[in-house]
Amino acid sequence: MPSRSRPAEGPPKGHIVSSAHLAAGASPGLSEVEYGLILAGHAFQRWMVRCMAAAGLPGLSPTEILILHTVQHRGRPKRQAEILLALGIEDAHIATYAIRKLAGAGLVMISRAGKEKLVAITPEGAALCARYAGLRERLLAQPVSQAGPAAEALSEVAALLRTLSGFYDAASRGAATL
Repeated sequence: MPSRSRPAEGPPKGHIVSSAHLAAGASPGLSEVEYGLILAGHAFQRWMVRCMAAAGLPGLSPTEILILHTVQHRGRPKRQAEILLALGIEDAHIATYAIRKLAGAGLVMISRAGKEKLVAITPEGAALCARYAGLRERLLAQPVSQAGPAAEALSEVAALLRTLSGFYDAASRGAATL
């Protein structure tokens, strides 16, 4: 007779998780964070796409929007390697495709400095980013500042997320060696 595996104990009461079997281990709180990341990640991606459409350019992916804002950051051209590093993108071909699409739409321009590819914002790209920023301020930043967490709490959450990303990166390197 085949043995039956016992169901994993669920998370402690009061924990909101997506998968009880993942919360049954050493850190049910981590499972709560993961569920929050799932919900926040999807909501953030929906927001970016819909805000960009409202700003005047529907059809961009979240990755393309993030790359556009990264190129606009500080108003100087970026090497593709800088973009990959800033956004934590591992697969260069994803960024290459997105940059080509943005260039085709006239939002960025690509040049070379020796062997390196430089990506710079165009006036059209800067104007689109400005419209997006205006909508973000009105529809998201102002309501959060009025009724959401305090600025200090948001900074603490951001620091925690950056710290956790380091743990996830280390764990993913470990998993790759198994």
